[in-house]
Amino acid sequence: MDRWNLNNQSAKERMIREHLMGRGIRDPRVLSAMREVPRESFLPDEMHAFAYDDSPLPIAAGQTISQPYIVAFMIEALELEGGERVLEIGTGSGYAAAVLSRCAAQVYTVERIAVLAQAARSRLEEFGYANVTVHLGDGTLGWREQAPYQGIVVTAGAPEVPGALLEQLAPGGRLVIPVGATQQLQNLVRVRRIGEGEYRREDLGAVRFVPLIGEQGW
Repeated sequence: MDRWNLNNQSAKERMIREHLMGRGIRDPRVLSAMREVPRESFLPDEMHAFAYDDSPLPIAAGQTISQPYIVAFMIEALELEGGERVLEIGTGSGYAAAVLSRCAAQVYTVERIAVLAQAARSRLEEFGYANVTVHLGDGTLGWREQAPYQGIVVTAGAPEVPGALLEQLAPGGRLVIPVGATQQLQNLVRVRRIGEGEYRREDLGAVRFVPLIGEQGW
């Protein structure tokens, strides 16, 4: 292994130890996935040196890849056991979808920006994430044809929880989404579907995401 890869591996282990486990991430499935998926492969070349910093980083089309802790925290909040069908809204680079693919049976991910959707699809195929399917569309409407989902995770902030996503959540399923009255600050919430038309909502803490754009978003 060359020096760059050794340094990268060391940085990844430090990230997992300090920024994930050190901040309360405990799910062994999530920690294993974060260790397995190479974040640098989902970043522009000039960002590779910063791959395991615990910070968001710029990608194409003016978008960002979320900080590793937030990716791990949101996936852990889905309470996955490995056999679920999961919907991700906001594919971005494809990194979080790759991590999800190691925690669930099937991942469906929706991206509204064509250049990002195509790049993520190519990257996920290239690296062998065969249980991830990328769809170009309005994420606020979900992906009804593949519903229901045991888990839904949204990587952009919404003014309120989109009704379409609630409808596509399976009974017993969990939806994790940033919600806020402004486009700058949100609270991360987890919504559980208890039964037909019955949901329970929990606040998980303050976060900051790009706005969720679409028919049922901003």
